[in-house]
Amino acid sequence: MKGEKVVSDYAREAVPKELQRSWFSMFSVLIAIGVDLSSVILGAELAKGMPLNQAILSVSIGSFLLAILCTICALVGSSTNLSTSMITKYVFGKYGAKVFSVVLGISLLGWFGVQVGFFANNAHTVLQDAFHLTISVKVLSLIGGLLMMTTSIFGYRAIEKLSVWSVPLLLGLMLVTLFLTLKGHSLSVNVPNAGGFTFGSAISLVISIFIVGATTQPDITRWAKSKKDAIIATFFGIFIGNSFMIILAILMSKAMGTEDMMKIFIALGLAVPGILVLTLAQWTTNTTNLYSSSLGFSLIFTKISKEWLTVILGLIATSLAVLGIYDQFISFLNILAIVIAPIGGIYVAEYFFVKQEFQRFINKLEAKKAVPRSIIAWMVGMLITFSTTEPPTGLGLFSLTGISSLDGFLIGLIVQTLLGKLFSQKNSFQQVNVNREKEEFKK
Repeated sequence: MKGEKVVSDYAREAVPKELQRSWFSMFSVLIAIGVDLSSVILGAELAKGMPLNQAILSVSIGSFLLAILCTICALVGSSTNLSTSMITKYVFGKYGAKVFSVVLGISLLGWFGVQVGFFANNAHTVLQDAFHLTISVKVLSLIGGLLMMTTSIFGYRAIEKLSVWSVPLLLGLMLVTLFLTLKGHSLSVNVPNAGGFTFGSAISLVISIFIVGATTQPDITRWAKSKKDAIIATFFGIFIGNSFMIILAILMSKAMGTEDMMKIFIALGLAVPGILVLTLAQWTTNTTNLYSSSLGFSLIFTKISKEWLTVILGLIATSLAVLGIYDQFISFLNILAIVIAPIGGIYVAEYFFVKQEFQRFINKLEAKKAVPRSIIAWMVGMLITFSTTEPPTGLGLFSLTGISSLDGFLIGLIVQTLLGKLFSQKNSFQQVNVNREKEEFKK
């Protein structure tokens, strides 16, 4: 935008009105987040374990439900123009928000390292098989990590520019690849090991791929000009972004009879486009992991600028990737998901059901040191999520929705709403007594 300051990402304050964006900006970013290789892996697994029509239908339904959930969280960001961590400062209190910011920051930092390792392993395979070049995974991890952290340093506006430029190219390359695949190969509708996934479990997996990301939607939609912009961008960005790559992977895997997307590119003689897709898909997705991580840690390290904080965190995450976090961190991330999932439900409950004037509350009141009812709702949400998560990460005692992180989100929402109403009625009753005592004193 012409005339705007070069470096300021408003990590600890509301995004100014003159810098807020239309729906297309956020839509591009959310599409870019959805187009990644984890979606490709899921698509290939669904193609292997389900009939074609059921696989595509499960992706469509799962993405639709996920889009609704993300849109609800996004509305809180567009109404406050604050990051997720700043919103939790008022919902949980200063101390509770710091705990959340540390957990969220570590989780997303870990995901950054894992995704860099994922990129490096796939790039190593493509370069070796297609070009007979042997570059170590550690070197590729270093290159990938440094590349992906560059846009995060400059914040949302740099991520926006990367997404607006790369998304059309990514979608175009993938559609061309799909066309060439279907032109030379017929779709295999029959599945040798059909029954690997039930219809319900497939929908659960599609939602699970981004359920924790729903909690951090305010980091994107705080830049929205209006609630309408946030709704359009989030619903269609998540629905299209989450389903596009998975469905393409299903179709290509069915046609080519392989789960390895990079091998499909090589088999079609598209090694260079394959590397381009691999790089851009991971870059556009992974840069937002580091971005949200830095927003979380900026609430802790208030004396360090967000830009320098992002550099430090990016170097740490890249070092972890070089050291092989890709092979070690998944279990830890699952544990962190148990902690994070209820947060979205809690602040959504606070915004929609507990505090009718949430914006005024944030603008005019200083955050408390701690908000007990929010902390109680968080603890109950974590306990339920842990109980419904399958071993070895959780206890696997029972199942509610079939998606443990969604269980946590819904329980957090329900408990926060009930406690909020209870505390509200209690405060109202106390206020009535105070007023009555004042009247009697005057008499």
